Amino acid sequence: MSPAARGGLLRRHRDFRLLWSGETAGKFGASVTGVALPLIAVSDLHASTFEIGLLNAAAWAPWLVIGLPAGVWVDRLPRRPIMLATAAASLLLFAAVPLADRLGHLSIGLLLAVSLLTGTAAVFFQTAYTAYLPGLLDPADQPEGNAKLHGSASAAQLAGLGSGGLIAQFAGAVNGMFANAATFLVSLVCLSRIRHRETPAPRKERALRREVGEGLRLVAGDRWLRTLTLFGAASNLALMGYQSIQVAFLIREVGLASGTVGGLIAAGASGGIAGAFAARRVAARIGTARAMLLFELGLPGLALLIPLTTDGVGVLLYVTGGFSVSAGVVAGNVLKSGFQQSYCPPELLGRLSASAAVLNYGTIPLGAVLAGVLGTTLGLRPAMWIATAGVPLAALILLFSPVGRTRDFPAARTRSTAGTSARSTSTPA
Repeated sequence: MSPAARGGLLRRHRDFRLLWSGETAGKFGASVTGVALPLIAVSDLHASTFEIGLLNAAAWAPWLVIGLPAGVWVDRLPRRPIMLATAAASLLLFAAVPLADRLGHLSIGLLLAVSLLTGTAAVFFQTAYTAYLPGLLDPADQPEGNAKLHGSASAAQLAGLGSGGLIAQFAGAVNGMFANAATFLVSLVCLSRIRHRETPAPRKERALRREVGEGLRLVAGDRWLRTLTLFGAASNLALMGYQSIQVAFLIREVGLASGTVGGLIAAGASGGIAGAFAARRVAARIGTARAMLLFELGLPGLALLIPLTTDGVGVLLYVTGGFSVSAGVVAGNVLKSGFQQSYCPPELLGRLSASAAVLNYGTIPLGAVLAGVLGTTLGLRPAMWIATAGVPLAALILLFSPVGRTRDFPAARTRSTAGTSARSTSTPA
């Protein structure tokens, strides 16, 4: 019987339902954190702009520092205990903020430490759950599993962005961290109830440097993985560029109230939910590679509506552009995740995820800095034109690569698809 005939994964697969619930709760908590920590820094600690910038950077810095070895450790160890440990660590770290406030020890240094350590936990959690899913689900169920995980992540992000401010308003920014910690308690409980146990990896003599190098060679030497990673890095540069100045653009250039801005950003981001659920259906009709081009080049072309935004009815231009970009990016992520999980050997998935993430996320702070410089020197609207134009332009990497010349991504990695790196990455370290 086909998976469709047996019903959806959330109804028939208990362990996936628990993984989905735990991951969604964690994404919600992480999204709330993105609002709550800066609010505490501004309202309670009167932090400077530079300190707030450090707070945001601290959440991403662990990818650059520990992302590569994290992928190796995830491939060496069972992934579910890693997810449990990181959820527990996040729970304790976020609960420590209001407790420190009650003891009179709340400081910007403490918030920086919490941001850095929870960012480190996020590196391990994301790498582990990406590598864990293929062992939990049958290959036929993995596309649906990826779609549901990415769709719920987008929905959780939207809810978290809206809830973070409301929680801070009614409970106070510091006390709101208890609610944030509670989301990781939910995640911890759900993950602890998963019955699936992984097959222990064979014990071999391993060298960290060698295994890190193997992950990097896998990405650099395979034309498909190399293309997707380069595209991800270029895309994140442009995405973070316009997202980092969109609030200033909407308030100072368009003349909107701060409350309206929050609603517009949430409306634009809601496209991610639509993209997650459209990805599989479109790919089934036109092919996975063609669908990737449609979602990453076609839809994000409407990002150029964003710089045209004006007050009044003109705000619909922002919503349309933001919705299209969010839909395209999330749908592309669904397709990319499904491809990588079927294409890459299971024993290398952790290293692949970490290596690609380090290269992709490394451009995020650069995009924010470049947008800030452009906004300062050229003005907000010209900077927005440049940043949003970069979103579809980044997808030209896909168009002029093997992705642009085929209907579907390859189902499995072979010497012909891997290119020159086939021998160096076809066997585990």
